[in-house]
Amino acid sequence: MEENREISALLTLIDDPDEEVFTTVSERIIHYGSGIIPNLENLWENTPDNEIQERIEMIIHRVHFTGLVQDFTQWRDSAYHDLLFGALLVAKYQYPDLQTAPVIYEIDRMKRNIWLELNTYLTPLEQANVLNSILYNYYNLKGTEIAYNNADDFFIHKVVQGKKGNSISNGILYMILAELLDLPVRAVNIPRQFVLGYFNSEFDVENATLLEQAQSGIDFFVDASNGNPFTWQDVEGYLKRVSITPMPGYFKPLSKKRIIQQLLEELSQCFDTPGQQYKKAELLQLAALLDA
Repeated sequence: MEENREISALLTLIDDPDEEVFTTVSERIIHYGSGIIPNLENLWENTPDNEIQERIEMIIHRVHFTGLVQDFTQWRDSAYHDLLFGALLVAKYQYPDLQTAPVIYEIDRMKRNIWLELNTYLTPLEQANVLNSILYNYYNLKGTEIAYNNADDFFIHKVVQGKKGNSISNGILYMILAELLDLPVRAVNIPRQFVLGYFNSEFDVENATLLEQAQSGIDFFVDASNGNPFTWQDVEGYLKRVSITPMPGYFKPLSKKRIIQQLLEELSQCFDTPGQQYKKAELLQLAALLDA
């Protein structure tokens, strides 16, 4: 951004020892939006003082975050919630300069390879087996336990690049590919798990009020961490082990907004250390934004 008098003055005041002055200055800088980031980066490069560099870094982060709030608001309010775009917005929290085109290209390449093996004569389970074979055997996608010591396992671009993620991020990639291939795969609301269901397109599970109706609406389930399919009996056995009574609501598909919200909530737990508490608060702020 071309510097004017106000920008020049604001940049020289970043090192003001008065916290009130610094707060006012930083808020005004943030008001300029992402266009001012190159000016801040240039100032950082020419500032030898570590404390001032940390101030500049925090201002840059807040500029990115303010833009991200706007992007999430637009995604929330859009008529169609693109799951890939929502997952990329989550990744941009930690990687604000993320180039999305390579991610989109690689996912499209995966989709084409799966599509070549599909045909209309396959049963739902056979279709899932084709997707699973390409994704987990050919591309060698690996699943990890959900842990909070590696935030990268939650980011869609890292999953696509490194072919490794947890059940949530792998599940999001799985659903993105399934949607591109017109396969009826959705996440379901089973407690304490992120599980995919292969839905029967002839049954309206959204309006199911009885467990038997929900059972009619899902042919089988998929463990997104490794692609393994499993049955209703497996799910019922799990719920029994954890002392949870099956309810129809557990088997209704999660909305894309709720999926991205859950991704943000889980990611926030990666930032529990004192120096990163602000990141946890910001991620929960983004998650709460999707409630509206």
